Amino acid sequence: MPHTPYLLAAVAVSAAVTWALRALPFTVLAPLRASAAVGYLGARMPLGIMVILLAYTLRTLPLADPAQALPDILAAAATVSLHLWRHNAVLSILGGTAIYVALATALAVH
Repeated sequence: MPHTPYLLAAVAVSAAVTWALRALPFTVLAPLRASAAVGYLGARMPLGIMVILLAYTLRTLPLADPAQALPDILAAAATVSLHLWRHNAVLSILGGTAIYVALATALAVH
């Protein structure tokens, strides 16, 4: 059994390493917050992510079978509608995903 000072030192070293690893991203990225490039990307990335998700979703859309394509089409329309209504990318993505999962599940059961 290790002695108490050894255990305390091990806990202290573990705590210091954990704290340092958690603080490191904030200290490294702090100077980037004032960067014009990061501001530009922050303003444009939600739309870019939505376009990538749309292209990924529609690339295998089964247009020959409209019933099978219905969840994709309705979820994409709901995502666009939510985004135009609230201008919130997170709400749009989560709402569209929820509608897609609900529709895909409902159609798979029947």
